[in-house]
Amino acid sequence: MRKPKRILLVTGRLAEPLVRKYGKGCNVFVTPVSVAAFLTPEMIADYLKKAGIKSDDYDLILIPGLVRGSAQLIEDELGIPAFKGPRNAMDLPQTLKALREGFKPSKEVPADDLFSVDALKRVEDIRNKAKNRRYIEKALKKPWNVLIGGLPAGRDFPTRILGEVVDAPKLGIEKVIEKALYYLHEGADIVDIGMIAGETNLDFIGGIPEIHERLKEAGFEVPISFDSLNTAEIEKALDYADLFLSIDEGNLEELVTEKPVVLIPTNQREGFFPTRPAERVEFLERLKERAIDLGYRTVIPDLILEHVPHLARSITAFQLYRERNPNDIVLAGVGNVVELYDADSVGINALLAGIAKELSINLLLTTEVSAKARGSVRELRRAIDMNLFDIPKDLGFDLLLLKEKRTADWRFEPAGEVVKARARPVQLEPVYFRIWVEHGKIWVNAHRGTEALLTIVGDEPNAIIDTILEHFEISPRHAFYLGRELERAKTALKLRRSYVQEVGLFGEFYRDAHKL
Repeated sequence: MRKPKRILLVTGRLAEPLVRKYGKGCNVFVTPVSVAAFLTPEMIADYLKKAGIKSDDYDLILIPGLVRGSAQLIEDELGIPAFKGPRNAMDLPQTLKALREGFKPSKEVPADDLFSVDALKRVEDIRNKAKNRRYIEKALKKPWNVLIGGLPAGRDFPTRILGEVVDAPKLGIEKVIEKALYYLHEGADIVDIGMIAGETNLDFIGGIPEIHERLKEAGFEVPISFDSLNTAEIEKALDYADLFLSIDEGNLEELVTEKPVVLIPTNQREGFFPTRPAERVEFLERLKERAIDLGYRTVIPDLILEHVPHLARSITAFQLYRERNPNDIVLAGVGNVVELYDADSVGINALLAGIAKELSINLLLTTEVSAKARGSVRELRRAIDMNLFDIPKDLGFDLLLLKEKRTADWRFEPAGEVVKARARPVQLEPVYFRIWVEHGKIWVNAHRGTEALLTIVGDEPNAIIDTILEHFEISPRHAFYLGRELERAKTALKLRRSYVQEVGLFGEFYRDAHKL
């Protein structure tokens, strides 16, 4: 596609000031329609023809991203290449810059969606390269790459995520498989079986082959790692698992294996754990040498990432170890940091993934025990994908879930008369509704007194409201109330939060902040 020089931006009357502001260097055609989203390709083509726009006037026409239908009709009518721009005028500068750099927009998909698709395709290309057989064979000849089960890991491969199923014997085989499949769909590469400290559950370990087979039947032929300090448990699992965590000075000589093991700088039996970074590194290096002398084939060090207030010293230990051992495959457990900090997990996971990239930490172990850690595997996967690029910024995809990259400049001139809003008394109605979320859906019970009359289930508030109005007569105020609650329920589902009717999802942290 030839880089366009003369670009015509089409918009509605209300968005005109924003389009002119953000579409500098382009001509703007304002249709007589107030809201640009109400336009259709047929209407746009008709307005442009009536305005005398000819095929040699422009190199390209950009229509609002919210217009339904294909821009192909406009191109057919006017003979000018026509495409969909972004949904919001604030994204015009990014779109126009991309166009001048050779970006090819779509006639059906809004430009802002295409940026994400293009970036994620580049991520997929990188992943696919790391799946190529010849690439893997060549990479595994280098000392900084290893094979875990059938999964290559190391410097020449994307960071691998281990999703830990905590206290697996308590769950039983079926629930472990359910949790493992959840982790794999979220983006985990390895399923970690976490055993119960202080117990011996040998019968459960015999079910690991079934877990392997059931995951394979579901389309996931992935390694299984085993996390236990119990020598008897590890010995039994040697025939079943692909990677063994928590090998330390206390059990080192009892569990020699050619399979990969994760070595930690402790002696759990004696309660020994060096806290000073240099001491920790030196102790782990000595342990690694002993392990290799004993016959361990693949040793993966884990310096142990501690939670605040000891996070900095443990990161220092990782950095010092990496400087002294540039070729080692290294693992870090990030779940502990998230679980023991009452802050949203997404930012913590993003930062820890960034630190892992800088220190070439090749394996990240996490879990999702508490509600606040829910989604950690998905967050880590997105952060790792972002770190495949030089700087995790302006990629077309991000981890901005509650904050925004740019402030939306969305306001209009008030009418001549401005009135202050005031609430009116609410009249009780014979039918009331109870709303809850379950299994990824919004559920609504309609009640009269104590009797449940009807249950409505769906995932779109508009569809639920329409169904309610089909069956019951309610006041406009009641309908507005339901709309608000249903949107709140949908937001809770999107953010994987719990929902309680008439209880706000978020606190008042920012409410009283000074307005800039």
